[in-house]
Amino acid sequence: MSLLVVGLSHRSAPVSVLERVALAPGARAALVRDTLAAEPATEAAVLATCNRVELYADVDKFHAGVAELSTLLARHSGVGLDELTPYLYVHYEDRAVHHLFSVACGLDSMVVGEGQILGQIKDALALGQELHTAGRLLNDLFQQALRVGKRAHSETGIDKAGQSLVTFGLEQLADGAPVEGWAAGRRALVIGAGSMSSLAAATLARAGVAHVAVANRTLERAERLAAILTEPGGPGRQDGSAPGFTASAVQMDALAAELALADVVVSCTGATGLVLTADALRTALAAGHGRLAVLDLAMPRDVDAAAHRLEGVRLVDIETLAEASADAPMAADVDAVRTIVSDEVAAFGAAQRAAHITPTVVALRAMAADVVAGEMARLNGRLPGLDDKQRAEITQTVRRVVDKLLHAPTVRVKELAATPGGAGYADALRELFDLDPQAVAAVSRADQPTAHRQDTREPA
Repeated sequence: MSLLVVGLSHRSAPVSVLERVALAPGARAALVRDTLAAEPATEAAVLATCNRVELYADVDKFHAGVAELSTLLARHSGVGLDELTPYLYVHYEDRAVHHLFSVACGLDSMVVGEGQILGQIKDALALGQELHTAGRLLNDLFQQALRVGKRAHSETGIDKAGQSLVTFGLEQLADGAPVEGWAAGRRALVIGAGSMSSLAAATLARAGVAHVAVANRTLERAERLAAILTEPGGPGRQDGSAPGFTASAVQMDALAAELALADVVVSCTGATGLVLTADALRTALAAGHGRLAVLDLAMPRDVDAAAHRLEGVRLVDIETLAEASADAPMAADVDAVRTIVSDEVAAFGAAQRAAHITPTVVALRAMAADVVAGEMARLNGRLPGLDDKQRAEITQTVRRVVDKLLHAPTVRVKELAATPGGAGYADALRELFDLDPQAVAAVSRADQPTAHRQDTREPA
């Protein structure tokens, strides 16, 4: 295993850099394709969220891998390599596994313990599988990360240590007041209809707002979300929502009129430019209630940072949340999650090392079977008078002898290979029994999903 991760997050870079590095879905696909086409990488996946961009790869050369992945991140983000490099972190092999498992448990999130990261890891894996850039290592890694994250949430109280970024943001808007009381009876505008926007709309509905208007570039998606909010059993029909709760879909060209009616605005789109300028907010204030609470969860930002200086506007954005989360209390369960992560990293490493030697063991047993078959053919030529029963008994006896001779060393070598530094036992086994490297490689290819270089290159 030669797992490498190169990335940056809210812990290593300021928001002003993160929002420039943010990757749209199409850019993520291009990045993993180009990573796989690069010489040091045989597998690739990208984890991109509102506060991190990380590139994972299985590489055969560490230094060349770091250089190539750093260059690719710079090229696809549009941020110069010299400017980007001071904010990048690098994790290799077990440290890379530890990092992803910690991320999956919410330990590295802006809001400790938040569970949305699991969906984002799942999306990263799905993209790698769709593009055939995730082979056995990254498939195993990301699937295990999802299991570790779910284990942390089910076995500890990590959920109490934090909440979703949406809930945390609304709490900041409410200045510490209960969100349910603060939101009761208000009119909300949610811009965007993706997963984060949908969560924001549902959270506001449960908190008791009277109306949620959903604005989106594609009106059909906004209409679908509005329908979900008001359907029987939906967020707007549960206890705690305002009596007579309603929801509507809004065209983006009608945004100004809806903005003037709103008390609370949550924006999270994939736009590359500003969705709400300071002038648009100033106009809405003059036409509306004179006060607006605005939560910007987009990366890059949807709302002009100049809105922080507008009288009557309370703006909470990713930068504000990063500052607030630094002072958030840590739950005692965080230590329990860290223990889970350490145990799971050790188990994952042992399993990967054991899996690494399996093709060699299989090739050894195949070679032994060929030797038995060859010797039996030779015996048949020398003793043609043997009947079928005698021949079958001799064959079975020879096979039992070979199996007994190979049993102890193959079991032991698997145990040794599972220990730290045990990767060399596979090489030793190949040397001792003069196994054909191509035969071992053939077993390995047949036994695992593989990232195919030829399937991931852009057409000429």
